[in-house]
Amino acid sequence: MSQNTKQAAPGGEPALQRQLSPTHVWAIAFGCVIGWGSFINPGKKFLPNSGVAGTAIAMVLGALVMIIIAFSYAYMVPKYPKAGGEFTFTKMCFGKNPAFLCGWFLVVAYLTNVPMNSTAIGLIVDGLDGSADILKFGFHYTVAGFDIYMGEMMLAMAILLLFGWLNIIGVKKAGFVQTVLSVLLVICVLTLAVTGLVSAKAKGINMEPVWGFDKKAAMAAGATTAEIGQYAHKGTAGILSAILATFAIAPWAYVGFDAIPQAAEEFNFSFRKVSWIMIVAIIFGCFVYTSNNTVAAAALANWPDRVMAGDWVLLVAAEELLGTFGKVLIGLGVSCAVLSGIMGFYLASSRLMYSMSRDGYLPEWFGVVDEKYGTPKHAMIFCIIVSLSGPILGREALGWFVDMSAIGASIGYFFTCASTLVTAKRDGDGSPFLLAMAGTGVVFSTAFMILQLIPIPGLSGVHFGNESYIMLVVWIVIGLVFYAKQWKYFRSEA
Repeated sequence: MSQNTKQAAPGGEPALQRQLSPTHVWAIAFGCVIGWGSFINPGKKFLPNSGVAGTAIAMVLGALVMIIIAFSYAYMVPKYPKAGGEFTFTKMCFGKNPAFLCGWFLVVAYLTNVPMNSTAIGLIVDGLDGSADILKFGFHYTVAGFDIYMGEMMLAMAILLLFGWLNIIGVKKAGFVQTVLSVLLVICVLTLAVTGLVSAKAKGINMEPVWGFDKKAAMAAGATTAEIGQYAHKGTAGILSAILATFAIAPWAYVGFDAIPQAAEEFNFSFRKVSWIMIVAIIFGCFVYTSNNTVAAAALANWPDRVMAGDWVLLVAAEELLGTFGKVLIGLGVSCAVLSGIMGFYLASSRLMYSMSRDGYLPEWFGVVDEKYGTPKHAMIFCIIVSLSGPILGREALGWFVDMSAIGASIGYFFTCASTLVTAKRDGDGSPFLLAMAGTGVVFSTAFMILQLIPIPGLSGVHFGNESYIMLVVWIVIGLVFYAKQWKYFRSEA
């Protein structure tokens, strides 16, 4: 049987098709890792919370931790080459209840990234059209102080529907589109990085304060860039807070490399390539985050003023360096990042829900595969419906979605590394290196969850905000509803 032909599921039902090449899979992983956040968060979170130095250290440390965790994925994928990834690993090693917990939180890790990316679409247009405000028409309302217009909502929803449809009509088409978007994204970021290195406008002195500053206090006092030094993060506690504020969300920043196992049933290549594909995607992601953040600060002598004014700092910096071409470059780059993120996370979340349904953890409806295209159609429809919440809630919900994605990814990483320890001991084929990496992954995954959920005295800007705790409770309640619906399955011994 050709690898590109349809497979038959055990019960004779249509199954997923093997159509993804290594390039497609790298593009899916990289496109998931790099979304709107690498372009918008320099001004929104990274520079005020961590500065240039704190962000760079946090991102490099985060990448190293993700690479450590990636070794566990590379070991587990050949063991269980099925859609579902971490969920499947947990089910085979720890049983039904832990598997449901892992799977349900992974769904939120992946799925929240789709509405996150969609809310950036209006910002792209708004940043590029100057004072024209072409999307600010129709009815509008306010969420958390942010105005949401019908025009922005309609465009974002149209793109969510389009890319959801592309995922339904075939994974190979989606993989090709994802590859094109990812290559264009790399070109845009490299061009901006090189410009920042050679331009006389980009100066090291502009990066002060390198550890960020207390944004709330500075805004309350009406401080300017010239006065920002007195609000800068200083001392051991200040510097540690600066680093941890970004390091704590590393699971969100790099979530996506782990989307690779979700498509394992659709690979048309050897599983031995998985580890290298993951590592390359993580390294590329680290470069993009660090480069964009550094260039944004280096190109602007008054970036703290821009941050407090709510400006799109990276766009302003690119225009400072390259004029109108800089705006176009950022517009193209962030568009590719947003669209590739939507495409990749649609694929990951729908495959995960399909796998959970097929194994009895979610209602059978989610496991229906389209007979013509061989894709999990109903799971995709659910993902589309949930994602439409992004344009409705607006951009102020971005931080809430970041927190939800971070905790979901942390739980997935924890169970993958723990499953590696269990499987390696059971099968007797784990090297000392693998066991050390898996054990370290368990420790860091636990640390991420503690940093995100538990307020630690002396560390500011690290744990969840109030809205994020509320969203977490809502997601748990929805999960309990599905759990109750499948209660007979969870009680059975099979």
